Amino acid sequence: MRRLQASYRQLPAEAPVRLAKPTSNLFRPRGGPPDGGLDVSGLTDVLAVDPVARTADVQGMCTYERLVSVTLAHGLMPLVVPQLRTITLGGAVSGLGIESTSFRDGLPHESVLELDVLTGAGEVVTARPDGEHADLFAAFPNSYGSLGYATRLRIELAPVAPYVRLTHVRARDLDHLGELIAQVVAYRAYAGRPVDFVDGVAFAPDEVYLCLGRWSEWESRTSDYAGQQVYYRSIRERPDDALGVEDYLWRWDTDWFWCSAAFGAQHPTVRRVWPRRWRRSDVYHRLVGLEHRFGVVARVDRRRGRPPRERVVQDVEVPVERLAHFLRWFDQTVGMRPVWLCPLRLREVPTGNGAGARTWPAYPLEPGRTYVNVGFWGTVPIAPGAADGDVNRAIEDQIAAVGGHKSLYSDAYYDRAVFDTMYGGAVRAEVASRYDPAARLMGLYEKAVQRR
Repeated sequence: MRRLQASYRQLPAEAPVRLAKPTSNLFRPRGGPPDGGLDVSGLTDVLAVDPVARTADVQGMCTYERLVSVTLAHGLMPLVVPQLRTITLGGAVSGLGIESTSFRDGLPHESVLELDVLTGAGEVVTARPDGEHADLFAAFPNSYGSLGYATRLRIELAPVAPYVRLTHVRARDLDHLGELIAQVVAYRAYAGRPVDFVDGVAFAPDEVYLCLGRWSEWESRTSDYAGQQVYYRSIRERPDDALGVEDYLWRWDTDWFWCSAAFGAQHPTVRRVWPRRWRRSDVYHRLVGLEHRFGVVARVDRRRGRPPRERVVQDVEVPVERLAHFLRWFDQTVGMRPVWLCPLRLREVPTGNGAGARTWPAYPLEPGRTYVNVGFWGTVPIAPGAADGDVNRAIEDQIAAVGGHKSLYSDAYYDRAVFDTMYGGAVRAEVASRYDPAARLMGLYEKAVQRR
């Protein structure tokens, strides 16, 4: 903590404020010079686990890979574990995260009990749901460092079983898919069996699966998708499956969902010689970064007369009753496949009047409403007469039309007025004026939209 605050004080007043971290899961430019930033090297660990209270005190730059390895030793896990190993807890809270427990437990910030935040004024304050800094606590999720940086978080944990048993259910069509999701979320069960995990994959407009998981104390055989087999392919091939709990939590990381295919890592011959330790999302992310830097593939495409391509890397939240409509529009307009699906609801917590859900102004989902995260990651050719960004703008318009939201880790094109309406601009401005009166930190709009 002392190193962090000292590095903050050493920054010139006009210098951009950013974290000096070796990895990132962002798909938009990071502000500041690549060799500068705040020293977070001492904020990467789990400070304590209380197995009785089922809580953990965790430093902000601790990766989920590290966090999970510590909590599993106590038979516990975070309530929501985002898909990629190198996502940090502070990053998931300030930038959102999601996974297959989100239909029940919401997003990672909803299991935070308190957090220490380095503010734009250079002070560290402890924010909780109530008390002096409750305004910062509520506005911090989806602020992406524009309101400060989490240095320590106390989070709730949940008990685990040794295995996860999977059932892959194919929907008859897109309308049936929405009905299935609504049913499973409402009853937390399917075909008389409890459901502890829900996500899914749309391989084609007429081939969509829900992946339903439940805890299991014993399995005679489990699959290994960090070896030669590829997880997402198994969804089409196996109606039932079983994984150890840690393998389940990182099932998507090994092949970066399906994106490792772009590097040849799913070809059987290449996979046999590709070191197992390099079958990780952060390795593929670095390869993408090299392409962005040097543009080798883009130059080859130009020589071959291929059209330039627009990057379409987005996660969006769609109300479940509009999911079929959105997917049909997406198939006709964008046409990327596969697509990841993950239901979520704001988490219900005990209140004085029973149970209810907190609201979060910078990402205002409706309490009691089921959404489905739709994730799609790739590129599309830029059509003659079109411009780079047109497809992403069309997606933003369609998301607004169906009453949804989109995450801000990638490209965004909103004008400021629309952006502030969608992401709690008035509340964020009020909180920023209190905790960053000199405006040292870059605003959310500047980070998410103007820094393309």
